Amino acid sequence: MYNAAVITVSDRCFLGEREDLSGPSIKTLLEQHGYIVEQLLIVPDERTKIKDSLNRCIDNNVPLIITTGGTGFSKKDITPECTKEVIEREAPGISEYMRYRSMQITPRGMLSRGVSGIKNNSLIINLPGSPKAAVENLSVVIDSIEHGLKMLLTSFADCANE
Repeated sequence: MYNAAVITVSDRCFLGEREDLSGPSIKTLLEQHGYIVEQLLIVPDERTKIKDSLNRCIDNNVPLIITTGGTGFSKKDITPECTKEVIEREAPGISEYMRYRSMQITPRGMLSRGVSGIKNNSLIINLPGSPKAAVENLSVVIDSIEHGLKMLLTSFADCANE
């Protein structure tokens, strides 16, 4: 299976004012699906810190990078903007499908601004900050993610031989 990193974006969790429940919940779900979560990070809602953590994971060739938090309407919610500044190619279907399925649970699902995209050999997916919403969103795409990572990490020559 593939390695993964989970990045919680939250000032309060970073400062120790709130326990991070989303990051560990996502880690558990990923491990249940065979992923090896090599990094569980907490960063504040700061553009430089978010982008640096994403780029470090990419530079370390982590195939799957999941963020949680910073996808809402608050002025400090800038995870999607930071992700867009880092990625080379968007993968909009992932986020669109998560929002669609989330709206079947609550109309507030439409308020998530998360994005998904690719840089080098890494797929980045933004999830909401709520542990419940993060797990619900990731659960609906996790089976397809494995196929996407296989395509991302397989060279063209390997694909031609299949």
